Amino acid sequence: MKIIGFPPGAQPGQVPPFSLMGAAGAIEVVAGTLILFGLFTRCAAFLASGQMAVAYWMAHATQGLYPVMNGGDAAILYCFIFLFFAAAGPGAWSLDGMRAARR
Repeated sequence: MKIIGFPPGAQPGQVPPFSLMGAAGAIEVVAGTLILFGLFTRCAAFLASGQMAVAYWMAHATQGLYPVMNGGDAAILYCFIFLFFAAAGPGAWSLDGMRAARR
């Protein structure tokens, strides 16, 4: 949404690429694609988890500590899901799994 402006109407205008939101959009696109294909899954998921933790503490925690009260429940959920992916690693059908099977 930050980079390509999809879905329409969700966020007016484009985000400058060298801003904090532009960097977050780039991390989301690159890390999401890597996690989708299972390539460098642990590193990409750890980076995405850190981004979601920063998003929670910068945007939501200033409005209150509890996620239900400040609207940060999605950021916390994604943070822990990506942290799980970083700890569990890629599956057998991932590109990392195929590379490991070839060795």
